Amino acid sequence: MIKDKVVVITGASSGIGEATAKMLAKNGAKVVLGARRENRLQAIVDDIKQAGGQAVYKATDVRDAKEVADLVALAKTEFGGLDVIFNNAGIMPSSPISALHTKEWNDMIDINIKGVLNGVAAVMPDFVKNKQGHIITTSSVAGIKSFTGAGVYGATKYAVRNLMEVIRMESAQEGTNIRTTTLYPAAINTELLHTITDKDTKKNMDAFYQQVGISPEAIARVVNFAIDQPEDVNVNEFTIYPTKQM
Repeated sequence: MIKDKVVVITGASSGIGEATAKMLAKNGAKVVLGARRENRLQAIVDDIKQAGGQAVYKATDVRDAKEVADLVALAKTEFGGLDVIFNNAGIMPSSPISALHTKEWNDMIDINIKGVLNGVAAVMPDFVKNKQGHIITTSSVAGIKSFTGAGVYGATKYAVRNLMEVIRMESAQEGTNIRTTTLYPAAINTELLHTITDKDTKKNMDAFYQQVGISPEAIARVVNFAIDQPEDVNVNEFTIYPTKQM
């Protein structure tokens, strides 16, 4: 059941996060949106409310554990609890390793790995105590396959894949009933490409996405499906490709 589920979404100011927030709210969920761009969050929440949905937001940088914890606290204050966290915030400044864009490497580690860990840490005490909860995280096809130009990005997404599978296994072992869902999107038309500073990589990726990319609503439908499963069913991994993509 989606109706009345309280769902925290990071990276909610555009793309997959925005599409998911709007779809879940349309289906009766209470959504709590976090991202760095407050003006975008405000506009999305306004759209959701005008359509009859329930939503709140808080400007959130997932690199800051306290800010993520405050976002989760907002969910409990506004809606009385929390059922799902969707760790969706991420960046993809792809480049060849030899280009040595080391600041971008560290930014990816901070957002794509530490940001997810901050989300997990923020919800784990309540999920363990209540013996229920659902952690959804956006990895990437680069978390299951290796791509030139995406060495560090892929490394962060492989890390997320391992983390989520261990959470699933430990939850079953500990009897806490925490469900996990890891998403492996391929070419989805989002703002991720805007984070690429390496000119050749950007040119190639832009051309590729223009050829095969699909809407972020494709991922939103998968998230909706995963949340909608009965509590004793954990659909834990999804790879989502455009039909045209090899």
